[in-house]
Amino acid sequence: MLINIEWNKKNFSVDLNKPIDISIPLRSGENNPNAFGIQQPLIEPFKFGDIVLSVAKGGSVNCENLFINPHGNGTHTECVGHISKEKITINQTLTTFFSIAQLITVEAENNIITKKAVQKLLNESDAPIAIGAIVIRTLPNGDDKLTKKYSGNTPTFLEAELCNWLREKNIKHLLIDLPSVDAEEDGGELAAHHAFWNYPAQPRMDATITEMIFVDDKINDGIYLLNIQIASIESDASPSKPVLYELGINNS
Repeated sequence: MLINIEWNKKNFSVDLNKPIDISIPLRSGENNPNAFGIQQPLIEPFKFGDIVLSVAKGGSVNCENLFINPHGNGTHTECVGHISKEKITINQTLTTFFSIAQLITVEAENNIITKKAVQKLLNESDAPIAIGAIVIRTLPNGDDKLTKKYSGNTPTFLEAELCNWLREKNIKHLLIDLPSVDAEEDGGELAAHHAFWNYPAQPRMDATITEMIFVDDKINDGIYLLNIQIASIESDASPSKPVLYELGINNS
C-alpha cells in the first residue's frame, strides 16, 4: 500500500508494506534485555483447577497470563506520568501515532550521549525545525542489545542538557536503544526525564520517551516516517512497537 505525504514543503511516497520494526520482541524468561533489577517477564497458560489452557497440554485453547514490567523488560514507551505526582497515563497522552523522525548514530563520550555530539549530527535546517521525533542508535551496536543485562553495569545515558535542547526544538518523541535516558544511579534526580518533559514547570503532555529499541546496522541514518504502536494501558508506560518507513521522493 502506497501513501503520499507532504513534509517540509516536499511530497514523499511511503510504502506501508515495508515496515522497519525497531522494537525488541518480548519473551517469557531470561531471553530479554533487563534493567534496574526488575524481574524477567513471565508468560504462562492460565490454570483453574486441573484445567490448563494450553492446547499442547490438553486444553481446548491457548490462553496465557502475561506478567511484565514495561520499564525493565524491553521496548517500551512512557509519558510524563513516569515522573509525575499526578496519575497520567500513556493511553491518555499518546493520541497521535505518526511523526517524521530522524535516525542518527552516536558514540558516547565517557558513557554519556552529549548535546554537542547530537547537534553535530543533526541537520539544523531540516531536523530540529521540521521533525517531530529523533531516534538515537548508540555505538557499539551489537546484537547483544537484544538480551543485554544492564543492571549494575552503568549503562550509557543522555546528558540532561541534550534533553533540554530537544525540548526547545519541539522534538515530541525521543527514542533510544538504552534502558533509560538517565543514569542507572543518580539519586532519583532523573534530570534528563525532567528536562525533556519540562516537569513540573510546564509538563509536555504529548511528549514520549521510548527506551530499549534496537536499530540494526543495515538501517541507514536519515529521515523516516515513524509509527509508535502501544497497548491501550492506563499506566505511565506500555510495551511498544515503534516502526519506521522509508520516505521516497514523489516527483509526480
